[in-house]
Amino acid sequence: MTVNISEVSPVPSLFSPVSLGKIELANRIVMAPITRVRAGSSGIPGDLMVEYYRQRASVGMIITEGTYPDHASQGYVGEPGIATDEQAAGWQRVFEAVHAEGGRIVLQIMHAGRGTHPDINGGRRILAPSAIAIDNKTFTEKGEQPYPVPEAMTTAEIRAALEDFVAAARRAIEAGVDGVEIHGANGYLLQEFLSPAANQRTDGYGGSPQNRARFVVEVVTAVAQAVGAERVGLRISPEVDLGDVFETDRDDVLATYGTLMDQLRPLGLAYLSVLHAEPGGDLVQDLRRRFDGKLIVNSGPFGGQTTREEALQQIEADHADAVVVGRALIANPDLVERWQGGHPENEPRPELFYGPGAEGYTDYPFLKAA
Repeated sequence: MTVNISEVSPVPSLFSPVSLGKIELANRIVMAPITRVRAGSSGIPGDLMVEYYRQRASVGMIITEGTYPDHASQGYVGEPGIATDEQAAGWQRVFEAVHAEGGRIVLQIMHAGRGTHPDINGGRRILAPSAIAIDNKTFTEKGEQPYPVPEAMTTAEIRAALEDFVAAARRAIEAGVDGVEIHGANGYLLQEFLSPAANQRTDGYGGSPQNRARFVVEVVTAVAQAVGAERVGLRISPEVDLGDVFETDRDDVLATYGTLMDQLRPLGLAYLSVLHAEPGGDLVQDLRRRFDGKLIVNSGPFGGQTTREEALQQIEADHADAVVVGRALIANPDLVERWQGGHPENEPRPELFYGPGAEGYTDYPFLKAA
């Protein structure tokens, strides 16, 4: 029998296209949401940020750094926002620059919860599920300071935070972004609700795994209804104990994140992004089955910088539909070309990851220049 080669489905590779909802990716390398704190005191993306993201437009999809939906939720000095029309206009310039290069870009909406300080968010109140402080320090405009004890959110304040997520998503879509990612990971507000260590409420938002998952479900559902589920992703980091979330009980993690996936599955979201040390392990793959949609994974923080070989393996082993890459893309704006051709890579300069200027930000050489 003669087989028509054109009828045989090709095996996906790191460099083959993929669709995440309505977002069409030219390849399966996704830029991680990397905090770079270059937005100044205004939180408005300027020329430097426009150039930074434009340089990296050849990846399948850029996920922007965490961006605050309202001023009180700002977690870092120099973090960009999407809380005002002026900030949205700054982001619009970024989106247009990426699109002009043929790229795709998603804005990550991040509420820091208790992971901030009055000397970061302009003296505003610090809100969290429960009045439990992070046992650590944070960098503020006045230097390093201990995290303060947050105020436990009222039901009305929970609703207001949800509305801030929705307003931020609408503002981003109106500015021309391809989609939005809800940040439910890394110890910030949404994961604080999921974690029994950070959430000790006794109302409908605390206690059982179902109750602790409720706020995340409500936020993602409301954003999906506002801008279209096919343009919405969710990032989670089960068992990643950042910001004192301490998800150490595997049974509880399965129950909490499992019920979260079960409730989000009918929405038809664009994708689920999971940060975990074992993307191919039982936990992540079980959540993938229960989510029943496109999965992108990131294991970089646990084993050092993500390598070409690791990224290739994740796709070839069908552990995910795309791979999230951070530090390699900081240092190599043309990483797709380098990985496709097996070319050498620039080394990142961690001492310049955070700062106000172009050095270590937009001055990494391209292959042609090198």
